[in-house]
Amino acid sequence: MTVDRLLEKYRPRWSPLTLAALVIALLIAVPVFSVFSNVLVGGTTDTWSHMAETVLPEFIRNTVILCVGVGLGVASIGVTAAWLTTMLDFPGRRFFEWALILPLAVPAYVMAYVYTDFLQFVGPVQSGLRETFGWRAGDYWFPEVRSVGGAVAMFMFVLYPYVYLLARTAFLERASGMLEAGRSLGLGPWSCFFRVSLPLARPALVAGTALALMETLADFGTVAYFGVPTFTTGIYRAWFSLGDRTAAAQLSALLLGFVVLVLVLEHATRGRARFNNTSRMSAPPVRVRLRGVLGLIAAVLCFMPLFFGFLLPGGLLLKMALFEGDAQFGPRFAHLARNSFVLAAVSAVLAVGLAVLLAYAARLARSSLPRVLNRIVGLGYAVPGSVIAVGVLIPVTRLDNFIAASWQDLFGVNPGLILTGGIAALVYAYLTRFLAIALHTVESSLGKITPSMDDAARSLGHGKLATLWRVHVPMLRGSLLTAGLLVFVDVMKELPATLVMRPFNFDTLATQAHTLAADERLAEASTAALTIVAVGLVPMFIISRQIVRSRRSADAADQAVGSAAPGRAAAGV
Repeated sequence: MTVDRLLEKYRPRWSPLTLAALVIALLIAVPVFSVFSNVLVGGTTDTWSHMAETVLPEFIRNTVILCVGVGLGVASIGVTAAWLTTMLDFPGRRFFEWALILPLAVPAYVMAYVYTDFLQFVGPVQSGLRETFGWRAGDYWFPEVRSVGGAVAMFMFVLYPYVYLLARTAFLERASGMLEAGRSLGLGPWSCFFRVSLPLARPALVAGTALALMETLADFGTVAYFGVPTFTTGIYRAWFSLGDRTAAAQLSALLLGFVVLVLVLEHATRGRARFNNTSRMSAPPVRVRLRGVLGLIAAVLCFMPLFFGFLLPGGLLLKMALFEGDAQFGPRFAHLARNSFVLAAVSAVLAVGLAVLLAYAARLARSSLPRVLNRIVGLGYAVPGSVIAVGVLIPVTRLDNFIAASWQDLFGVNPGLILTGGIAALVYAYLTRFLAIALHTVESSLGKITPSMDDAARSLGHGKLATLWRVHVPMLRGSLLTAGLLVFVDVMKELPATLVMRPFNFDTLATQAHTLAADERLAEASTAALTIVAVGLVPMFIISRQIVRSRRSADAADQAVGSAAPGRAAAGV
């Protein structure tokens, strides 16, 4: 065989879908490469030297405290709630099964605004204490909500559902067979929990905690409002107040390093251990019925995170919005809502379209390249919004200036900043951040469609695109809607990237709530904040319905097993 034939045989075949996936992956990776390139090329500036000597140690210390506190908090709350609702039966269990995920609808910065108004010196709690006991200022001690500890509490009550959902799934999948084996060896309930269930659920626990920590590292609104110096507040200050993009890029690189450290620790914690369910039967767990005081304690333990994470802040927001609210409610509020909905809708539609393209390219490819590219795209969700904003603005601004200069040279007219002057660059940042959510949803659903459907379509004369449009898209309709809805809600809540990249005189509900809260106009901020929470409830209700359906299926299976047991006994089984 000649050299030419060898080259022809092993030359990679680039299909249009694979080329499109490669372009998308490169565009998603550009912000991260931009941040690191500016760190390497930019050198050390006076701003960076000053920040390194003054505030950088405080950034690192606060970030470590937040990560440790939030990690311990969400792990303890999430695992406790998951174990109680999965393995025990007590009054209200079926309600708590789905209601415990509702705090995910409340952004952490909205929680910070609400609790500050509720717990501050002139708030109802401290005012009630002074009136009840006749105290004056200085006569009593009250914890300061605007502190690192207060920020940890906000993140704990908002982010624990990540651990709850994953741990609950792990307990359900590995509940019956493993626990029966443990009981047969003489282990009691607590021993079964600590020696069987908890070790088996470790991957889910670590993964949920890692998600919560990445959200904590990406947050800007909460720490900025509480006055807690972190990397996100430092990036914002370096970019806007000091005008030093190199210092902002260097801080972004350090923040990205913390994210990478979290991911590495998550992977290292799992190690080479595998936690597979080797039992052929997937029977629902046999729940222990709790009555009296024990049942009441279990209900209270589940009610507390739901109360502090959703019911109390949601009720306070509703009260403020109804009785005080935004003085500019009306045309101004409609304009803000329109901006938010347009950004969210455009980003959601583009994200779903790109996700379908990427997932379908990986399905059809004979090589592993598209799957590797999809993993690169998936890393965007791990990058904080402030880092993406810096990484997008630097190259896009240069491209914008180049386009404007070239246009003026050719036509004698300066078109202005086309990309950064509108919402194009902002939508690009959203796609970089949230495309992974849509891609994961579409990939998991597309993988459930058997390849024989593709073969049948081709046998009827349909090409690849026709098969996608006429076979796969109708079957994926529900998943596509879910993916778009998740991206829509995340864009509505996104604050740091929107603050940094929004065009001049362009505000959204999130930026309006942040601006009013920063000016101590908390009651006026409640209208925009309540709207964001209301929109965020939609995907939570969808997830809740899935939880209820899975519980009904488990109950039906349990009843079927119970009704079949006498027949098996009679047959000598």
